[in-house]
Amino acid sequence: MKSILLRKRIPRLRTQTNRKGERIIDGDCYAVFNLIDSAEELFMQGKSLGRRRGAFTLVELLVVIAIIGILVGLLLPAVQAAREAARRMSCSNNFKQIGIALHNYHSAYKQLPINGTGPTKFNDDACCADAVTGTTSPPPIANSRNLLSYLVGITPFMEQQAVWDQISKQHQDENGLWWPAFGPAPYTIEYRPWNVDIPSFRCPSDPGRGLPALGRTNYGCCYGDSVFRTQYGQNWFNANQGRWHYADNAGRMRQIQGSCRGMFVGSKGTKFRDVLDGLSNTIMAGEMATDLGDRAITTTGSRSNGRDNILNNPKFCADNNQINPERPKFWATSGVNYTGNATMRGFRWADQRPLYSTIATILPPNSEICLVANHGGHGAIPPSSRHQGGAHVLMGDGAVIFMTDSVEAGDPRAPVPYYRNDANQNGVGYASPYGLWGALGTRASSETIEEELNQ
Repeated sequence: MKSILLRKRIPRLRTQTNRKGERIIDGDCYAVFNLIDSAEELFMQGKSLGRRRGAFTLVELLVVIAIIGILVGLLLPAVQAAREAARRMSCSNNFKQIGIALHNYHSAYKQLPINGTGPTKFNDDACCADAVTGTTSPPPIANSRNLLSYLVGITPFMEQQAVWDQISKQHQDENGLWWPAFGPAPYTIEYRPWNVDIPSFRCPSDPGRGLPALGRTNYGCCYGDSVFRTQYGQNWFNANQGRWHYADNAGRMRQIQGSCRGMFVGSKGTKFRDVLDGLSNTIMAGEMATDLGDRAITTTGSRSNGRDNILNNPKFCADNNQINPERPKFWATSGVNYTGNATMRGFRWADQRPLYSTIATILPPNSEICLVANHGGHGAIPPSSRHQGGAHVLMGDGAVIFMTDSVEAGDPRAPVPYYRNDANQNGVGYASPYGLWGALGTRASSETIEEELNQ
């Protein structure tokens, strides 16, 4: 087609006659014909090249694949970070719902829910008989050993009315066993409500699920900057007398007043009016990771370290080489008495004991758990999380703040405030020795908070 068009543009041929009488074409016309031939040749070559460029070469394909791989490699961390940010936001929202539930509970009952409540048998503290066994006929024996956590009381305020109805009413389960109102002890495997994983009590960033735990939780109430008498609080079973005491022992009550300085006090109902430091300056609850069976210092407790050792030095476990120096997030492989497989951090949402549903503002977030005696006892039990660099805390006014591991926490080896008797006490009535972190945990120690916590 191009050659035809070119020929149409050629002017009329000029001819000449040579000496022999032959007619020849003018030289300019030869140039035109040569141009036409060259155009035709180029056109045909172009068509041939067009046919050969119908696919990528192997080198080009490999280059494209490499570029795509690099882009995916750059995008994956961003996608993972975005997912963790979404999980962290959901975790914070769950904590806010707990804060709202606590405020609604206080509006209804004029006090916070008690951490350490439930029916007991006055002359019996049978941990493994009446406390855990259902009966084949009513009425079942009620004996939760005063071990129910603060989370039990707020279930109806967390849209968990069905769970609350099962707990608060005598009922017969699908296996034919009768259970009392407010259930058996909170470690009873056969009692279904204690096995429920309530979504609002869980942080989406925590992968811990299922056995050997019962129903898990990631949110514990705050016991402040001390460990003494935080195991049971004002209600306790006196084995020597064979009976329970219900806030009727003057010596014990004096110990509670001098030692238990947090917003929650074991087996005692506290009120917002008790928080003289201000609700916005006092931690009400903190986040905690649940155990994954990996001997992490934040979820597996080191037990049997002795009461006086912990009272005088909350860093006793670390100072006695119990932490792996090569992997400081984990306990050493020897020289540590670990808590049992079924008695780890956050493993029982309904159990009030410190390891399961409380935090202390002694050691900063994500520090080690150092216990006085066994899993049910008291100790230095800080908050923890699966988030990077800190953990959430719930303030008394309902605000949720992300508290970093580097929060100013004073001297972690300072003796904790406690009162045993007039001759054996420390720091009663004084400001917290644990800096800003400890001050945020006390409800009425008159510390001055200058930092903008929610900025």
